[in-house]
Amino acid sequence: MTVTNLLPAPSRSRALYAGGPTVSSIAWGMWRFAGEDVAAAEAKIIAALDAGVTLFDTADIYGPDNGEPFGAAEALLGRVFARNRALASKMVLATKGGIVMGVPYDSSAAYLQSAIDASLKRMGVERVALWQIHRPDMLTHPAEIAGALAAAHKAGKIGAVGVSNFTPSQVDALAAHLALPIVSCQPEFSPLAVAPLTNGIIDQAITKGMAVLAWSPLGGGRLADPRDERSRAVAKALDVKAAEAGVSRAAAAYSWIMAHPAGPIPIVGTQKPARIAEIPDAFKPRWTRADWYGVLVASMGEPLP
Repeated sequence: MTVTNLLPAPSRSRALYAGGPTVSSIAWGMWRFAGEDVAAAEAKIIAALDAGVTLFDTADIYGPDNGEPFGAAEALLGRVFARNRALASKMVLATKGGIVMGVPYDSSAAYLQSAIDASLKRMGVERVALWQIHRPDMLTHPAEIAGALAAAHKAGKIGAVGVSNFTPSQVDALAAHLALPIVSCQPEFSPLAVAPLTNGIIDQAITKGMAVLAWSPLGGGRLADPRDERSRAVAKALDVKAAEAGVSRAAAAYSWIMAHPAGPIPIVGTQKPARIAEIPDAFKPRWTRADWYGVLVASMGEPLP
């Protein structure tokens, strides 16, 4: 029998949740999806689809960070669909809500109901596969949140419920009042943001069978342009694997994330079609345990126990 020391290669697709749609193991995110050029926006989506991406993640708050109105990214997607309706059937849509400018968080039943309806209207769709609470609202009882989400699901507006930036205990509090399963969590997770490995988020996801959608998988751009000793150390460790596989540092970073047995889904945020086309490169690197832990040690800045 041949024994290999390579970690299992990630699958290119997976079920988003039990009984749910099959999606790509890498998602494309729309945080920076902006502008008035609908043809250019359509080209980005087509580039992602051509690269094998079928899971697309957006949010109603995506817009103000780009100097645009609240809901601008969803509205731009809606204009793309109006131009090319066939695209919608090829995409599995996930969106988020619950952040309110100047508040900052509202997960009251009335607000969630209005936020879900507004997102669907902006995108010009009747349903999204996954709707996620973007940030936890400490001033709304989980039972109230659960009621609003169950009603939206029963009405056919959302296929499933997920959370973003929740702690494990916040997930448990909501789950205690929600008959529906919480099928996903969306933490910041990258070779520079490794807290989910030890704070219970990924452990809980494995326990409950939740998909892990990793936002900012390149450390908010710090891996592309490392400016401190820690970032440079992580970049150097990733570059070894990137050179070995003949891919970019970004592809190596996505690959490192996907190598974890929880099967985290990196949310790629690049808005450049040429860079989007490189997404499949993330499946090329293969990791040994020593290589993978080497990146983790570089990120921690100290040896493992």
